[in-house]
Amino acid sequence: MIPNPSQYSNEHFINDNFPKERVDKPEEACGVFGVYAPGEDVAKLTYFGLYALQHRGQESAGIATFDGETVHLHKNMGLVSQVFNETILNNLPGQIAVGHTRYSTTGSSRVANAQPAVVETRLGSLGLSHNGNLVNVVELREHLSKQNCDFVTTTDSEMIALAIAQEVDSGKDWLEAAVSAFEYCQGAYSLAIATPAGLMGVRDPHGIRPLVIGTLDSNPQRYVLASETCALDIIGAEYLRDVEPGELVWITEEGMASLHWVKKPERKLCIFEMIYFARPDSVMHDETLYSYRLGLGRQLAQESYVDADIVIPVPDSGVPAAIGFSAESGIPFAEGLIKNRYVGRTFIQPTQSMRESGIRMKLNPLKDVLTGKRVIMVDDSIVRGTTSRKIVQALRDAGAKEVHLRISSPPVTHPCFYGIDTDSQDHLIAATKSVSEIAEIIGVDSLAYLSWSGMLEATGEDPHSFCSACFTGDYPIEIPEQIKRSKLMLEKAKV
Repeated sequence: MIPNPSQYSNEHFINDNFPKERVDKPEEACGVFGVYAPGEDVAKLTYFGLYALQHRGQESAGIATFDGETVHLHKNMGLVSQVFNETILNNLPGQIAVGHTRYSTTGSSRVANAQPAVVETRLGSLGLSHNGNLVNVVELREHLSKQNCDFVTTTDSEMIALAIAQEVDSGKDWLEAAVSAFEYCQGAYSLAIATPAGLMGVRDPHGIRPLVIGTLDSNPQRYVLASETCALDIIGAEYLRDVEPGELVWITEEGMASLHWVKKPERKLCIFEMIYFARPDSVMHDETLYSYRLGLGRQLAQESYVDADIVIPVPDSGVPAAIGFSAESGIPFAEGLIKNRYVGRTFIQPTQSMRESGIRMKLNPLKDVLTGKRVIMVDDSIVRGTTSRKIVQALRDAGAKEVHLRISSPPVTHPCFYGIDTDSQDHLIAATKSVSEIAEIIGVDSLAYLSWSGMLEATGEDPHSFCSACFTGDYPIEIPEQIKRSKLMLEKAKV
C-alpha cells in the first residue's frame, strides 16, 4: 500500500510470471480487523470478520494473534476461505488478534507483502494491519534506512510498523511511540495494531479510510475494530462508533481509552467508499449505504431523465442506484444482465470466440427482457470505458432497441493516491474525452453522469468533509511531485 514509484511497486503482477488483469473499476486496497476479547476464540472471530470484508481485497489474507508475549501468525495468498481452515485457526490462540485482507495497490502481490506486518520491538512484538496509502514513502524509507531498519517487504505498511518500533526502541511506551511515528507518516491510514499490552485503532488526521469500533454482546469490555460495520454484524458485535480522524483508541484490560493526537483534524472520508467500495449493508452516517445509493439513483433520475421502457443495473454495484432511478422516474426496473458471481481471476486464456464474446464470462444478457426495448442501464462509475463498451454491445446483440447509460457518480478524471488502485490519468477516459465523445466510444444513445453537487448533497453531510479528488483533482493531502508524475499526466502534474 504505497503509491507507485517504480522502485517500490509492481502492482500489475500477481507474481513474477503472470500479469494481473486490470479490472475496469477502481479497486480497494484492503480490509482491516482487530479484536480484544480474552476468553474468546479471537482467531475465529477475525476469520469471520475478514470473510465479511473479502470485497475489499482478494489477493492475500492474514491473521496475527497475541497470547501474552507470544505471537502466532498465518498469512498467504488467496481468499480468506482458501488461506485458513479449522486446523490453522486452532493453532492461533490468544486474547488479541488483528487481521487483513489485501488488494495490492503497491508492492508486488506476493506472500511477503501480505499482512499483518509483524516486527519486533523492545516491548515485544507488534502486529499491524493497514488500509490506505502513504504519499511520502520515499522520505520515510530514507529515514528508516538511516536507522538501520531491515525491510522484508516493499509496502508502506511495514514502514509504519518499523517507524513505531524505532520509537519504542528509543525508550517510549506504546502510545508515545505510535504518536511520534505518525509524525513521519503522510497520507491515508486506518490501522489495527496489536501488541502484548493491548490493541490500537488509528485513523489519519483526514480519516480518508473508514474504521469503526464495536463491542461483543457477551461482554462490553471486549472490543472489535473493523473497516466496515458489516464485519461487526457477522460476529454479532454491536456498533459503538467510528474511530475519529486523528484519533487513537487504546484497548486493554482496563477498557478503551481515546487519544486525539492531532490538534485540528479535518475529515475527508473517501466518497467512493459510499458510492461503490463499502458493502451496501454497511452503515455510514446512521444509514446503510444501500439507502445512500438509492438516493443517488433518485437524484440521477431528476438530473438526467430519458424516456425508456426499462431500467436495468450493471450488477451488483449498480443495483441500488438503478432501483432509485426506477422509483423516481416511474420506469419499470428489470434485470437485464445476470452476473456469474463465481468468476475469479484466471490464467487460462479463453478461446478467440470467447474473447470476441467479450464480457459474457461475467455478465450474460437476458434476450427476452431486452429485445425491442429502450433500455436505461445504470452503473456506479466509468473508469477506462472498456467494460462499458462491451456491455453495451452485448445489450445491442441481445436485441435492445436503444441503450442509455446513466452513471451514479461524476466523471472520474484523476487517479487516487490514498489507497484505491486506479489507472494513471492518461488511461481514465473522462480525463481526455468529453461526455459526448465517451458516449460515442462506448456506443450508447445517450450518456449522463450524476453531478458532483448532487452526489455530495445526497450524503446529508457537510460536503467539505469528503475527499472527491478522483472527480476534481483537489487532493486534501499534498502529493509529492515524484509520486504525482507516476500517475498524473505530465502537464497536469506541473499544476
